[in-house]
Amino acid sequence: MLTAERPRPEGIRSRPNAWWLAVGTVCFGAFMGQLDASIVTLTYGSLRTGFHTSLAAVEWVSLAYLLTLVALLVPAGRLADAHGRKLLYLYGFAVFTLASAACGLAPSLLVLVAFRVVQAAGAAMMQANSVALVTTSAPRERMRSALGVQAAAQALGLALGPTAGGALVSTLGWRWVFWVNVPVGVVALVGGHYLLPRTRARTKVARFDWAGLGLLAVATTSVLMGVSAVSGLAVSGWGAALLFVVAAGACWGFVRRQRQAEAPLLDLALLRVRTVAFGLVGALSAYLVLFGPLVLVPVVLTARGSSDLTAGVVLTALPAGFALAATGGDRLLPRGLPDRRRCLAGAGLFTLAVAALLVVPLTVAWLVPVLALTGLGLGMFTPSNNAMIMGAIPARSSGTGGGLVNMTRGLGTALGVALVTLALHLVGGGGVQAGARSAAAVLGAASAMAVASAGLSPSREAGAPKETL
Repeated sequence: MLTAERPRPEGIRSRPNAWWLAVGTVCFGAFMGQLDASIVTLTYGSLRTGFHTSLAAVEWVSLAYLLTLVALLVPAGRLADAHGRKLLYLYGFAVFTLASAACGLAPSLLVLVAFRVVQAAGAAMMQANSVALVTTSAPRERMRSALGVQAAAQALGLALGPTAGGALVSTLGWRWVFWVNVPVGVVALVGGHYLLPRTRARTKVARFDWAGLGLLAVATTSVLMGVSAVSGLAVSGWGAALLFVVAAGACWGFVRRQRQAEAPLLDLALLRVRTVAFGLVGALSAYLVLFGPLVLVPVVLTARGSSDLTAGVVLTALPAGFALAATGGDRLLPRGLPDRRRCLAGAGLFTLAVAALLVVPLTVAWLVPVLALTGLGLGMFTPSNNAMIMGAIPARSSGTGGGLVNMTRGLGTALGVALVTLALHLVGGGGVQAGARSAAAVLGAASAMAVASAGLSPSREAGAPKETL
């Protein structure tokens, strides 16, 4: 049946390493999600030429995707908790794959943006379930290692995006940036059917909270558009202010709706757990620091006369360090070190690295080690942070929790790009160097928030009994 989760074959389910096979399958989605996020920006020039349009219009290829993704992550997690995480994950990959093929065939920019919205809906169904599938598949004592592998797959996708995008656009054309998702999607669908476990614990949902979904979508969309507006888009000051007012009103309405709804979209009790609340603040801050340099470094280096290829190679140091620490963190730090202290160590390292951007010359020779150390710190912080959050959430709500984590990552990604752009824009009159120092100060403030969130989190670890909600 198309509405029921199929069990894994007995020969796979009984294997001692069956959980690693499930984690590896989820990594397909983690890899493709970050590859798609970083590869699409390489198509802007070709899209402007091919469709004879402006850069502001072309930016909606990314903006429409991001806004849809952030708005749908929590609802997708809620549906997965009720109907099955494997089921929603596989349907999400199918939608993502078909929409990718359609994006490559788009005859106009408007049609491309529309299919990007559909693609983001599929990505939300995948990403909302990725963390939940990892944490429910892996043994509790290996959860941090499994989350580290998933984080490394994301970092690998992020690292390969600029290089792969540039190669595809310059040789085969921009349409192949989307078509490259199709073969990977087919392999992931077949692998997921046989290797992913069925959902054991579910949360029944009497009715879906469509009003809550609408308010959440308006709130997140207005915030991101407002930040983008003050970052240099052709929007009046009154227009930007109105967007923030709408965002505040929608956020207030969403919270009130969740308190009164019979079947709320988001169980607000999850946010009253200190481990979850502080952990989400830390996750947002970390992804802001991870994605902010993607805007900052190319601007700085190209202003100094370096090529785009040089900027891309330099940027690779950041996700490379992230992947190294995320997969080998247990070797870098004592194996018995609690997750909270791992978070503090990682956050402290990338805070020191980001602080260096305020004083060292912003040259290739300095940026490579600084970005590598930033990546190492983020790679130590992120798996432990995610393990603490998911360890404090009941199994029946792991899909919702995974959606919260990924929505927070999406907001951190958007804010990293938008706030760095804003800093560069506001100090534009002082030159690139002054703007870069201002952007580094923004990243430093986000790093300090990550340190504070880890320090204020309770000392209870993911392996301890979960708090009663």
